[in-house]
Amino acid sequence: MTQRTTLITGSTQGMGRALALDLAPRGGTLLLHGRHPGRLAAVAAEARAAASGTTVRTYLADLADLDQVHAMADRINTVEPRLDGLINNAVVAGGAEPLRRELSRQGHELRFAVNHLAAHALTRDLLPLLTASAPARVVNVASMGQEAIDFDDVMLERGYEGLRAYFRSKLAMIMATFELAAELRGTGVTVNSLHPAHLMDTEAVRTSGLTPVTSTEEGVRPTVRLLLDPDLATVTGRYFDQFTVARAHDQAYDTEARRRLMRLTRGLLDRTGG
Repeated sequence: MTQRTTLITGSTQGMGRALALDLAPRGGTLLLHGRHPGRLAAVAAEARAAASGTTVRTYLADLADLDQVHAMADRINTVEPRLDGLINNAVVAGGAEPLRRELSRQGHELRFAVNHLAAHALTRDLLPLLTASAPARVVNVASMGQEAIDFDDVMLERGYEGLRAYFRSKLAMIMATFELAAELRGTGVTVNSLHPAHLMDTEAVRTSGLTPVTSTEEGVRPTVRLLLDPDLATVTGRYFDQFTVARAHDQAYDTEARRRLMRLTRGLLDRTGG
């Protein structure tokens, strides 16, 4: 991994922080994203202390604002000479007030905006750099918690519940993974998604009122495997349950539903210049 450059979103806590501290000793350049300056500086200091030979740079952005997503991608495209790996790890989970519907800066349902739209926008914006650095890998951190998207109420304006919104956003991420992987075949850029581990000990899990049952290290190992394992160099367009290729929700294999989602996604991102 010595010469690799990897970007991790949501790196200031939970599995993102654990990923940063796992990858830091492997060398190369580590790009850490967060939305809280203090937390971002702290995890960067931890990563540098873990491996003095690793270059660590930080990028500040609130992924609930697509304008900030695009601006961060522009900075990365300008500053970074290469990008070998992107881990879309940042997440908004069910939340402490599950019946309170929250909106992003652009007025989209917050979980759909951060977990799907922001991840997809960032990936698309960084494709020129990823392609120029190929072979490169995109790893989308999804979930085994998935629920079919209702295209008549994508933003869950009716019957809102936080975990339901989270489940739908993670299925959207998986569906976008399949579509982007097909688009990028032959470019040297692979795109996969995974459920990293069940109910990890993270703030997102605890805030959602759930009881953690596994450590963040449980999720780090299969995620890093998708990023680095030579045996997976050409594997793309797959959903993994930890280390095993698995079947996602049935809607993920509905080609018309996927096309419908991507048309919607492009329309929403076009309004922000994405």
